Amino acid sequence: MGEMGLRERKKQRMYQDVSDTAVRLFLERGFDAVSVAEVAAAAGISKPTLFRYFPAKEDLVLHRIADHETEAARLVAGAADPVDALRRNFLAGLERRDPVTGLNDHPEVLAFHTLLYGTPSLVARAYAHLERSEAALAEALGGGLDARLAAGQIIAVQRVLAQENWRRIAAGEPVGDVAPDAVRAAERAFGRLARALTV
Repeated sequence: MGEMGLRERKKQRMYQDVSDTAVRLFLERGFDAVSVAEVAAAAGISKPTLFRYFPAKEDLVLHRIADHETEAARLVAGAADPVDALRRNFLAGLERRDPVTGLNDHPEVLAFHTLLYGTPSLVARAYAHLERSEAALAEALGGGLDARLAAGQIIAVQRVLAQENWRRIAAGEPVGDVAPDAVRAAERAFGRLARALTV
């Protein structure tokens, strides 16, 4: 049992190290200017090994947000009020300046978001991530058309709120100025969801 734990930790460390190396190179030179072979060489592994961990070049970047893919589904599992559980989680993320909420002005976070939203192939891959998140949430909400419609609206609200926060901060607004508006916008958006959805 302990050996499996060690093996899993080593695997996760490899994912993180390779992803960090790739993101550093992409930020320095641009996503399209860096080849997978260059990433593998910089990480000290072979190209086939890299592809065992990351099936596509875009996954080297999106690894940083992969753990959020099933977050909404986990939060609503067993929740008496799924929308309220998601609202409280988003507000808590704003409070701690979680990068996934877009309310973070750390230079590395801003650079990562610029890389992500400024690279068409990464945007396309990120939408696939959102679709999987939406599907997992719909399943947690009971499946069926109503659950899928609710999940689509919830994931869209979270995405738009986060992108608006990032957009304003990237344009130079101080995070302290954006934060109160971000909280109000989240409260309004989730309030509308609560009134509109029966989940």
